[in-house]
Amino acid sequence: MSEYWLLAIVLLPLLGALLNGAIALSVATARRHAPAAIAGAAGGSAHEPVVAGGPGPAVRTLVSLIGVVLPFASAAIGWALFAQMMQPTGSRLVTVDLGPWFSAGGLDVHWSFMLDPLSMVMVLVVTTVGSFIHLYSIGYMAEDVGYARYFAYLNLFLAAMLVLVMARDLVLMFVGWEGVGVCSYLLIGFWFDDGVKATAGLKAFVVNRVGDFGFLLGMFLLWWSLVPTGGPTFDLLKLPGVVSVLSGPTATAIALLLFVGAVGKSAQIPLHVWLPDAMAGPTPVSALIHAATMVTAGVYMVSRMHVIYELSHYALPVIGLIGGVTALMAATVACAQTNIKRVIAWSTISQLGYMFMALAAGSYAYGIFHLVTHAFFKGLFFLSAGAVIHALHGEEDLSRMGGLWKVPQLKGTAIAFGIAALANAGLVPLSGFVSKDAIILSLANHQMPVVLALAWVTAFLTAFYSVRLLMLVFAGDSRDPHLAEKAHQPGWSMGIALGFLSIGAVVVGGL
Repeated sequence: MSEYWLLAIVLLPLLGALLNGAIALSVATARRHAPAAIAGAAGGSAHEPVVAGGPGPAVRTLVSLIGVVLPFASAAIGWALFAQMMQPTGSRLVTVDLGPWFSAGGLDVHWSFMLDPLSMVMVLVVTTVGSFIHLYSIGYMAEDVGYARYFAYLNLFLAAMLVLVMARDLVLMFVGWEGVGVCSYLLIGFWFDDGVKATAGLKAFVVNRVGDFGFLLGMFLLWWSLVPTGGPTFDLLKLPGVVSVLSGPTATAIALLLFVGAVGKSAQIPLHVWLPDAMAGPTPVSALIHAATMVTAGVYMVSRMHVIYELSHYALPVIGLIGGVTALMAATVACAQTNIKRVIAWSTISQLGYMFMALAAGSYAYGIFHLVTHAFFKGLFFLSAGAVIHALHGEEDLSRMGGLWKVPQLKGTAIAFGIAALANAGLVPLSGFVSKDAIILSLANHQMPVVLALAWVTAFLTAFYSVRLLMLVFAGDSRDPHLAEKAHQPGWSMGIALGFLSIGAVVVGGL
């Protein structure tokens, strides 16, 4: 019975994408036939253009129900399967095979999915944090003309990410890998009428294709290297039993080629350039892509393929060095940013570097643990920043903020923002401290002095830019009193999401 529920985890958000996509098409058709009905001024600013003239209340309610309830249902099923897995008699592995997809050159690829402890962690993070980001979007995007299209893209993104983490076959994983890439292009360039935002979406798409080419080469080399065994396979459950035939140099080549894909997806040097510009999309998109889902795909993939990385003497040290240099570089850049979202974007790149440093030390569990805590505190960071931007009618420039703690409507937002900033900085005992400290300890235990030094310096810089951002937004006096006077309180859906993620950012380190 669990197999069918496993499929439902993927199919529910996919159904939401199809239904909201159909609604979006029907709304667009109606708008084309009644242009006078949509005339009106556009709200927002050049940073966050909320386009007036969205769908009517009935349509918006239907879109909201479909777009939010189905992801929450997917999360509920994930938690139910997790509870079943944790029972003394529960299976630690649930699989479902829908039949063959294709066969070529002795390679059989099936439409097959699985849940094991690693994919279970990813499913819970993606569906739980992702669902609350969907809920937050109800308030944030309420007046946007593309409301239905937005939720269709968001649901599709969630479905693609679930395919990626639940795929039993490397080829099917690559389908989800490409799926989140396409959806990121659609979401980052959501306001495609603005040339800058459309270009940002295109940049993310192109840079990720560079990384994906390396991923494909790694897959091809893996298949070619396993042909002599007589049974080449991409089945992730069978790979550990067959990769022992790989020589050290071959394993290194495969591992590093696959890692090129991770460098693109997880925005490591030199393919990090797309992520800061990805802030052009709506802020909830930034939270979803850059906290809990797409950018962590590279960390998940390396952890999943650890059997190959362990065969190489050089791959993991290279990963550690790239992760450490990326973390330090991104933290340094974050110290000088004047846009509220770009500070958090560079912070994300830096924290992903920490995850790769953990993997380099062979501490895969610590890397995934930091992925989990990061999903909560970085998702909270983005969403609380989004609440500030929304309250200030689209303003993102830090030079116009300040003193927002004194604004009664933003007290709750200020508390959430403070929790996120301090968890990101690694304040005891918040979740960010627990997972980051575990990584630094693992680097010390595995005698990686260069990477350890990079991690220490990055930790100091992280604390600096996190507190700097908190002070620039909320402390002191307002640098634009007129802007602060117009601030309004976030809607109920935004408040619930901020409350949940605030609790998670505080307590999830207890895991």
